[in-house]
Amino acid sequence: QVELVESGGGLVQPGGSLRLSCVASGFALHHYAVGWFRQAPGKEREGVSCISSSGETTDYVDSVKGRFTVSRDNDKNTVYLQMNSLKPEDTAVYSCADSLFYPTSCLNKPDPLDFGSWGQGTQVTVSS
Repeated sequence: QVELVESGGGLVQPGGSLRLSCVASGFALHHYAVGWFRQAPGKEREGVSCISSSGETTDYVDSVKGRFTVSRDNDKNTVYLQMNSLKPEDTAVYSCADSLFYPTSCLNKPDPLDFGSWGQGTQVTVSS
């Protein structure tokens, strides 16, 4: 069984922080680049961040630069998304997905079509 599972979402106030986890089971995540995506009600899924298989390369969309940090612990088969200074517009379901290569779309905004397996997503709500 091959699976990606996101966790760590919840309700936080503006300016708060949250750390999301993306855990792989049934395969070795260290072979894959991982992208983070989010989808708000009534909007299309948008790419947020990418990390290479080794963790050497990371990219972020402009709207989250300086606030979000993607990292990974390959010994734990896990990729993280640390979200600081959260804003109401960050409210969305956040999902992770893998890729056998580092997509060129990650240099601007990761394209969901460049990624394969997906997790079920975790809800992040930023509200006072």
